[in-house]
Amino acid sequence: MDYLIIGNGVAGTTAAENIHRKDSDSRITIVTDEDSPFYYRIRLNDYIAGDLTEAALLAKKDQWYEETRINLRLKTRVTGADALNHVAITEAGARLTYDKLLFASGSSSFIPPVKGSDKKGVFAVRSIQDARAIISYAKDVRDVAIIGGGLLGLEAGNAFLKMNISVTVVEFFPRLLPRQLDGKGAERLRATMEAMGFKFRLGAKTEEIAGSDRVTSVRLEGGERIPAGMVIISAGVRPNIGLPRAMGIDCDKGIKVDEYLGTNLPDVYAAGDVAEFKGMAYGIWPAAMEQGKISGINMAGGNMVYNGTTMANTLKVAGIDLASAGDIDADNKHEFRTFVNEKAYKKIALDNNHIIGCIMLGDTTGFNRITKAITEKKDVSAIKDQLLSEGFDLNNI
Repeated sequence: MDYLIIGNGVAGTTAAENIHRKDSDSRITIVTDEDSPFYYRIRLNDYIAGDLTEAALLAKKDQWYEETRINLRLKTRVTGADALNHVAITEAGARLTYDKLLFASGSSSFIPPVKGSDKKGVFAVRSIQDARAIISYAKDVRDVAIIGGGLLGLEAGNAFLKMNISVTVVEFFPRLLPRQLDGKGAERLRATMEAMGFKFRLGAKTEEIAGSDRVTSVRLEGGERIPAGMVIISAGVRPNIGLPRAMGIDCDKGIKVDEYLGTNLPDVYAAGDVAEFKGMAYGIWPAAMEQGKISGINMAGGNMVYNGTTMANTLKVAGIDLASAGDIDADNKHEFRTFVNEKAYKKIALDNNHIIGCIMLGDTTGFNRITKAITEKKDVSAIKDQLLSEGFDLNNI
């Protein structure tokens, strides 16, 4: 059996791993337009900051591909495909035949239509190539403006602070991390990060990235100019669906998949950032890993069902522990419980005696157990007033 996987991120690599386990005699080819084997994309900002070498960024070394007999083709872009004849065509004209095809082609940075976004010194952080270019350009930079106050934008800002570069974050929403934090949590995070050296312009719109050929400043609506020798745009991502759509695969936000991660075309699957399940394009590492596993098993003859992934993030934002999951109830429309002390802010949102969402800032102890309770829809009526009490063991949920 010949398996072709387009994309070597976490979804594609996990799928290949599971295909190999289930069908060890298979021939697996992974095609990517990148020049590096699978690496930890979520740690690119550590690499930019100098906390991680490029070698340490790699998740899979050449030996792993040899041992699993996976044919990894770097610097190879697939530009066409014939689903009827099970053939994919590369930019160089090579024809790659397959029995089963997986799109794990991920997403690309969204660059909003801001005047001047094509100037030298404007970057997004999505790939190892982006990171290399940023490291090289930053050598002569003293001020960075980051357009977008989401997770990636804040992490990028922290990397630049470590390089002794001044950082101003411009965020359209009135608070930081609107998907992960409510108003109180966001204000607490903002105060902590300002103490670290961050500067913020919240509820602000970028009108122009100014400069002749190279960026020199960012002009906001209202006229304020922020000095900037470099601009990082962190305005979200869009799934790479150009080729799948051209093949006749059903797409909306991403490639539409069923509970087996299959598409409307026979023998064609999708997983990771490029996939859309029941109207949801997740765009998070845990979902990509789970979808990669299930798609790989099913491509190799399995019958595993995907039921969706609880939206959850556990990470450090500029060195600060943060975890959030589910419906954080930012507008406090549901029943909720909070805990606040000098070190932490925690919130659990409830609906009909079930936990539907959670925020943990500064202390993420027990987060995985709460996430499991959200997924399992456990009734917590008997303990809901104790959930965030000091000394309560969340393993008792």
